[in-house]
Amino acid sequence: QVQLVESGGGLVQAGGSLRLSCAASGSIFSIDAMAWYRQAPGKQRELVATITNTGSTNYLDSVKGRFTISRDNAKNTVYLQMNSLKPEDTAVYYCNAEVLTTAMAAISIAGSLNYWGQGTQVTVSS
Repeated sequence: QVQLVESGGGLVQAGGSLRLSCAASGSIFSIDAMAWYRQAPGKQRELVATITNTGSTNYLDSVKGRFTISRDNAKNTVYLQMNSLKPEDTAVYYCNAEVLTTAMAAISIAGSLNYWGQGTQVTVSS
């Protein structure tokens, strides 16, 4: 079993900053891509940022230049530094990881399984 635990959400004024963390634990052999998604009330979940296991990144256009995704492979942790926050960034933020589990690796199964964190609320006041 694999668990993803997010932290770092909260209430911040427009223009402020927050740093989200997501730590993966459990039966992990390796982690491919990791990502942050968000879902605002009444809207669909959207992909905010992704990072591969080699550090390549991609961002939602509306957060480019304000958000930075990073990861610590030794700690199986992904971060999202959010600067210059806007009210429209208000949402529940979820981390996602593509995991090759130890059970899969033991029997040489290629590929990965998708895991999600429980979400952390980010609220930006105007």
